[in-house]
Amino acid sequence: MNEKNAPASQILFVANRLPVTIHLDGEQFQFTPSIGGLATGLKSYTEEQNATWLGWPGLASDDLTSSQIKQLDQELLEKYRCHTVHLQSDEMELFYHGFSNSTLWPLFHYFSNLTQYQSGHWEAYQAVNERFLDKLAAIIQNGDTVWIHDYQLMLLPGLIRNRYPDCRIGFFLHIPFPSYELFRLIPWRSELLFGLLGSDLIGFHTYDYARHFLSSVRRILGLEHNLNFINFDHRRIKIDVFPMGIDYQRFSTAIENKEIRTEMVEMLRKTRGTQVILSVDRLDYTKGIPERLKAYALFLEQNENYKEKVTLILIVAPSRTSVDTYDGLRREIEELVSNINGSHGTMGWVPVWFFFRSFTIENLMAFYQNSDAMLVTPLRDGMNLVAKEYIASRFDKQGMLIISETAGAASELGEAILVNPNDQQQIASAIKRALEMTRLEQMERNGIMHQRLARYDVRVWARDFLDKLARHSSHDLKTDTISLDNVQQSRLIQSYDKAHKRLILLDYDGTLKPFTDKPEDAWPEEELQQLLQQLQAVEQNMIVLVSGRDRDFLERWFGQLGIALIGSHGLWIKNYGADWQMSESLDNSWKADVRPVLELYMDRTPGSLVEEKEHSLAWHYRRCEPELANIRLNELRDALISLVASLNVGILEGNKVLEVKNTMINKGRAANQFLRAEPYDFVLAAGDDVTDEDLFAILDDKAWSIKVGKQHSKARFSMPDPIAVRLLLAEMLSSHR
Repeated sequence: MNEKNAPASQILFVANRLPVTIHLDGEQFQFTPSIGGLATGLKSYTEEQNATWLGWPGLASDDLTSSQIKQLDQELLEKYRCHTVHLQSDEMELFYHGFSNSTLWPLFHYFSNLTQYQSGHWEAYQAVNERFLDKLAAIIQNGDTVWIHDYQLMLLPGLIRNRYPDCRIGFFLHIPFPSYELFRLIPWRSELLFGLLGSDLIGFHTYDYARHFLSSVRRILGLEHNLNFINFDHRRIKIDVFPMGIDYQRFSTAIENKEIRTEMVEMLRKTRGTQVILSVDRLDYTKGIPERLKAYALFLEQNENYKEKVTLILIVAPSRTSVDTYDGLRREIEELVSNINGSHGTMGWVPVWFFFRSFTIENLMAFYQNSDAMLVTPLRDGMNLVAKEYIASRFDKQGMLIISETAGAASELGEAILVNPNDQQQIASAIKRALEMTRLEQMERNGIMHQRLARYDVRVWARDFLDKLARHSSHDLKTDTISLDNVQQSRLIQSYDKAHKRLILLDYDGTLKPFTDKPEDAWPEEELQQLLQQLQAVEQNMIVLVSGRDRDFLERWFGQLGIALIGSHGLWIKNYGADWQMSESLDNSWKADVRPVLELYMDRTPGSLVEEKEHSLAWHYRRCEPELANIRLNELRDALISLVASLNVGILEGNKVLEVKNTMINKGRAANQFLRAEPYDFVLAAGDDVTDEDLFAILDDKAWSIKVGKQHSKARFSMPDPIAVRLLLAEMLSSHR
């Protein structure tokens, strides 16, 4: 990081591609500013504020000499404030054509049958995301705002967060986010989600996409959300919806452009006497072009009166033509066009005008303004700005949009005619309805959509996202704990080394051992047993395992290690060499009343189970469908509150478990017997859930109390997971030697 040259605070836009199209003409580079929603929307921020772009220039680095790369970098920086990430042809093949467009693109658009899962593609995706981070290192500093765009860079937010924790990071996904049932198919699903959760603000086009993301985070990572906020890693991450707009002013005033007026006159001459239906798409299997053509053929079959009176202008921009899937799609489209023209055409009438080429934006505006209907029927689409461009271009409020209900823009364009893209009859009927709709009805419908598009154009979209990112700081999540970082850990080790008498109180599940779907499967491996035994062998140490597990489990796995044991949340206590002693004399008669209630909810909630301990009953729901479990948890809690009030028992909620137990029993009361037994000058206690809060509460300010996880706690410090706790214990043991 070049701190001397870096500004105090800057805005960095990061995308797979730069907002500049580059061509090498001989020895000179030709630059053309990209025409598109993202480039247009952020143009004002780039020009007016201290903003910089970072991305791939679109040319393979192995096709350029080192001097050309240096020249390109210099010109892009000086003319467009763009920094480049150079990629070789093989990297682009594996990262872009591979993981990005052979795994994420098809799956996120619900084409699981076309999705590939290749470890080589994934490794390249990781490497390129890390390459972007390395390039950022030259210009970024803590405190900057970074806005990352789209599916090619889903790991980058987490990578930036790890290296620059005080940056404000936003991420926007420009394609759909699929339902959990599809997203879970990706072998690297957790890594992708953790990458995105490095952000402070994550934006989607529609509420459905945001909902799918939240569902995947809950079901895959086990992280709950509240009012679209996720608490993770001591941060509060906001999930929000920002439907991307267009440059409304440009499209709505296109008639004033002389070039466009000339194009309009020429098009009117060629299509005189027919109504025009327009279709504009990039060649892609997600666009539903074959289904659209079949629906148009059905319309012609069912409406003989439209013979020689209607024309479909089908514009398909070339895309990935070297890929077999796309080459096959093109052949299918050409065959359908040929069949329609052969079956329905006449000497003076061609039902489908097919253009397999790209048009300038001026050409497209002319097409927009002279089309009586626009067909936008993708099978799945993130937003589809073409639909909005068509509406905005019709300054006369004429023309009717037919849009797929699975396009992101459909949620904003409810006055258009919405169709199921797989229902050919519905699309055929929609074409007839659009062509026969009265001018007054068209103007009423389009007028409403015009106002909406004008209010929330692409500049408002960009400003809305950046304003919310600026106002929201995920670093403000309030907890009473301090992360036990390297500095604090060094202090702990020093305190441990100097102490003459040490008490170490450790929870088991979630603290020394990660959770498993079934509690009985969470047995300690030999490495953990040896670690505890070696710690206890140090003369100054007293190790106490303070667990919710029953005494039989603790005796079986830890009874021969020489450590003290506390079981059933404090009900049973055992010093090494002594017998188990009950800390309180308890009556279990209440179980007869509570057990049937828990079993009822177990039966009603697939995946849940009831665990009976000596003096408690627990309802586990770790394996349940999260949304159903949340509903049942609230219902069960309400059902138990009135029942237990007269039974001298309480309800305790832990990590994916609700437990009913005697209120006189807790870990703090049991551990206090050890605290009173000796004058310890070093005390460490570690635990992960609500039951451990009673333990933390009895400790003084000198004790090293550690909460494992991210929740609010009475503990002084926090650590992320059981692995970190065990590494700390191993370092304590090593330091003694």
